[in-house]
Amino acid sequence: MSIHNALAELIAEHRVPGAVLGVYANGEHREHAAGLLNTRTGVPVTTDSLFQIGSVSKVWTATLAMQLAHKGKLDLDRPVRAYLPDFRLADESAAAVITTRQLLCHTAGFDGDEYNLSEAAQLFEPGELFSYNNAGYCVLGQIIEALHGKPFVQCLTDHLIRPLNLTHTATDADQAILHRAAVGHLQPSPEDPPQPTTVWALPRSLAAAGSVLTMSARDLLSFARSHFTGEVSQAMRAEQVRIAPITAHGNAWALGWEVFHLGEHTMYGHNGNTIGQAAFLRLIPELDLAIALLTNGGEAEALHQKLLTHLLRDLAGIDLPAPPAPAPGPIDATRYLGTYGNSLAATTITQDHTGEVRADGVRLLPHGENALITAAPEQGLHRIHHFLGDNGHGQARFLHNGRAMPRRSA
Repeated sequence: MSIHNALAELIAEHRVPGAVLGVYANGEHREHAAGLLNTRTGVPVTTDSLFQIGSVSKVWTATLAMQLAHKGKLDLDRPVRAYLPDFRLADESAAAVITTRQLLCHTAGFDGDEYNLSEAAQLFEPGELFSYNNAGYCVLGQIIEALHGKPFVQCLTDHLIRPLNLTHTATDADQAILHRAAVGHLQPSPEDPPQPTTVWALPRSLAAAGSVLTMSARDLLSFARSHFTGEVSQAMRAEQVRIAPITAHGNAWALGWEVFHLGEHTMYGHNGNTIGQAAFLRLIPELDLAIALLTNGGEAEALHQKLLTHLLRDLAGIDLPAPPAPAPGPIDATRYLGTYGNSLAATTITQDHTGEVRADGVRLLPHGENALITAAPEQGLHRIHHFLGDNGHGQARFLHNGRAMPRRSA
């Protein structure tokens, strides 16, 4: 089956309204489009359609920061306050020492979804472990603005969009409307079909974390190709921290890039989610290979996993590990039980008299040491919950699923 036909069948299987798959391999670009940009209007997706890339934008933010570092204007290991003297967090001792490097690789340790930074709690010591941090990238955007002396979006335009000659990239709705632009879709419940959103984009104040960039798959691949060579690109790929495996994610983080170790090859990438849209970028520089998937709803992660598995095997002879799956069996949940939370969410782990373990009602099953996994798939994939550290009483200190959630109660 051709990849074009496979895309059409898979978006139907995973209830994705529309998608564009872009591949750069063997010196050639290929794009495939399927589905609808908006189920309300019935406008079909074409290969030049624009989709929001969400947090894939963080790699763009990291690129701007690393360009400044390469020019000697930014020292990654100096405290953020060297560039933003008014930088404040709830924990003054942490705010005084957090570095740009820690922001880039998500090890700064403060609550990354609290955007009133003076109230952002410190979840762990700076540099202690990984926890995905949106607010940290907003701080990076402020550093970039301060050093360039102009707004962040203008920095994107002047130092990346124009130099790369990107013609199907928008930084706001006024620009996007001049192209065929996708609308996000959400499902009121798992049984309902995806419905168009009533809000198109996230607030512009989150630009550096991923709220403004909208583009075609070809333009996203052009950006990826700019990272195949060069000193800045090589520096960005330097691994900074290993992480507990997260469903459909890598096992390490570099400076902006997520890292996937695949035997003798290393793949780099990033995912992005906005309001009903999801984007995925993967590249293997040594193989001159890049893959981008842009979607507007449904089980986008599961769709991406299937397409990526097929393409890596076909184009590079690489077999991706199978998606994580539960293994039924008894669970000693003693060190897991309790409530964990941060500013984004709270989760309570319980175990009943039959031995079943649940996270807010969702059944969990064993998945290796210090980890549990959802018994049923969520959005097409089983989700891993890691339990890290020790609170001094034999209980896990954190529930970790990409973000660190400190224990709140026994």
